[in-house]
Amino acid sequence: MTITNALAGIAVDDITEALDFYERLFGRAPDARPISDVAEWKLPGGGWVQILADSDKAGASTLTLIVDDLAEELGRLSLQGLKPVAKSMGDFFKTAKFRDSDGNQIIFSQPQHGTY
Repeated sequence: MTITNALAGIAVDDITEALDFYERLFGRAPDARPISDVAEWKLPGGGWVQILADSDKAGASTLTLIVDDLAEELGRLSLQGLKPVAKSMGDFFKTAKFRDSDGNQIIFSQPQHGTY
């Protein structure tokens, strides 16, 4: 078997409230709404991020998004009213962590030069 792609799922309590946050996070409306309680964004590399209404699991998800320029991304997100809850710089990655209204963790990560 060869794995060729991935779909990351994030459980939320209220899909309407979550849509506001994730549309600002991704800078656009979802690429697909296959059913009323699911929204999906396609990433340039081919993967997908899905938010889905699931009250039992809401707030327990983590998503890491790899970016080319973390500073640029933080500037864009700031204009959308989104501020990181934490930032860090390690030997391999610079990161900024965000939380949606359910407490799900979204991490933006930029590889350090020579590590990716």
